[in-house]
Amino acid sequence: MLPAHAPFTESTRSLVNAALVGLDATQRAWLSGFLATPATELPQKPATNVKALMLYGTESGNSEKLADRAAKEAKKKGISATVKNMADLSPSDLKKHANVLVFVSTWGDGEPPDGATKFYKEFMALEEKLTNVNFSVCALGDTSYEKFCQIGKDFDAKLEALDAKRLVPRQDCDVDYEDAFTSWLTATLGTLAPATVAVEAPVVAVAVESSYGLKNPFPAEVLENILLNGKGTAKETIHVELSLAGSGLSYEPGDALAVIPSNADDVVAALLKAAKLKGDEAIETKASGKKSLIEALTADLDITGLSRSVLTKLQEASPHPKLAALLDENAKEQLKEYNYGREIIDAISDFAPDGLAAQSLASLFRKLPPRLYSIASSPLAHPDEVHLTVAAVRYQSHGRERKGVASTFLADQGHPGQSVKVYTHANKNFRLPASGDTPIIMVGPGTGVAPFRAFVEHRAELGNTGKNWLFFGDQHYMFDFLYQLEWQEHLKNGTLSRLDVAFSRDQPEKIYVQQRIAEKGKDLYAWLQQGAHFYVCGDASRMAHDVHEALTQIYITHGKLTREAAEAELEALKKAKRYQRDVY
Repeated sequence: MLPAHAPFTESTRSLVNAALVGLDATQRAWLSGFLATPATELPQKPATNVKALMLYGTESGNSEKLADRAAKEAKKKGISATVKNMADLSPSDLKKHANVLVFVSTWGDGEPPDGATKFYKEFMALEEKLTNVNFSVCALGDTSYEKFCQIGKDFDAKLEALDAKRLVPRQDCDVDYEDAFTSWLTATLGTLAPATVAVEAPVVAVAVESSYGLKNPFPAEVLENILLNGKGTAKETIHVELSLAGSGLSYEPGDALAVIPSNADDVVAALLKAAKLKGDEAIETKASGKKSLIEALTADLDITGLSRSVLTKLQEASPHPKLAALLDENAKEQLKEYNYGREIIDAISDFAPDGLAAQSLASLFRKLPPRLYSIASSPLAHPDEVHLTVAAVRYQSHGRERKGVASTFLADQGHPGQSVKVYTHANKNFRLPASGDTPIIMVGPGTGVAPFRAFVEHRAELGNTGKNWLFFGDQHYMFDFLYQLEWQEHLKNGTLSRLDVAFSRDQPEKIYVQQRIAEKGKDLYAWLQQGAHFYVCGDASRMAHDVHEALTQIYITHGKLTREAAEAELEALKKAKRYQRDVY
């Protein structure tokens, strides 16, 4: 019971005492803990009922993840939040929502995510005014591309043109988006629900998740690092096996593994030489804090990717008339031509020949982003392990040796016994069918075969009866048939029903997977009519486009459809999650 000196009126004291009667020790302890929680930690709700649509368009899953996070934060403020994929909505539905928060990434050369293409085209053609809609846009992109966040910019401009009201300015997020996203979300939700009051938090069971992620990657031990190509090839494709034991990390076939690399010593040394620095200079950046320049360049900063953003910073640090001319708005083609095949070190040599101060050099760079690789293993077939299929990128351009940051990091430093910082990245848009009886068709040339190794392994472990058909392609049968023995074993066991291959350099005329798909058009169409799911993984710029065209022609030829009707059929397949792509 409350003592007489408790800071309550007599009537309030009576009510509290009545409420406490009959509570056992556990209930009293819970109540004391609840009352000890600061009001600021309790979910908040506005004085009025506010609703918001979290609308996302995603390719790798980041936009969806941010939309989900925004919805959770909104609900803490009492805002009723609904999360929707652009693929599941019509632009005309937007007028039904008072508040629309858009999360959308830009893909390739200023293109919308695959699943959002139809919505984007229809939305950009929309003429109906959205006068009663409030909006805010969080755009995701990569500053190393010329059309950085272009799709988000398009959505923002179109919403304004349709007379929707902007809540807060658009936020353009680079690959390191956490701080920018958090700042934008705080401002947006603050505008939606400026007046809030504390409400009681419901007691719910929370699933235990791994403590490892982007901010705290897991140091995975390298178990195997095997060269998959035979002697006589120009390619260098490695199979890497990593241990996840003790991490609590989990994944499904179709997911990706994020690898946090470090820059190669020789690349760092060459950059320091070009900037006329030693590397022991003390610097401070947002990405790395205070440390020596060489430590920051090795572990924290993206020291290769060249973009307008980097060149603009270089011009500020070391003004040069030729660079100023390149950065002119009327010289976009010249800038694009200059950037092609070059890295930051070239720009420093060309436009800062006298070198740079250590802090000025460090200020040019963004944070070194993680690299996502399609997972090449089933967690059922390889418990506590994750496998990758990685093409090591090495080439020459403009008189310099070049190499991919993450791919050669894994190839050169990912030896057994070493550790690599990783975390798993879910990809809900690249999943096996819910039913194990459903047939699947997989198109994965080169390292694009990685997720299909996981798919077939997983279905084998589950004893699924659905048929599996793989199209694989590379340069040479003798040297580049990745996982050949495994595929042959799957064929022998019946786990793999069909295998069609295309090796482009084994005959005078090059043959690619899209030609094999066209050749097998009748059977492929029959499989799709039987409910098969169609998957594509690999190069987005050419292969995925050519495969899509081959599939369109199959529907025209074997389905007796017009092109327009065939394209509508493929859109329906995408919407039904029966046509999925993991392209890069």
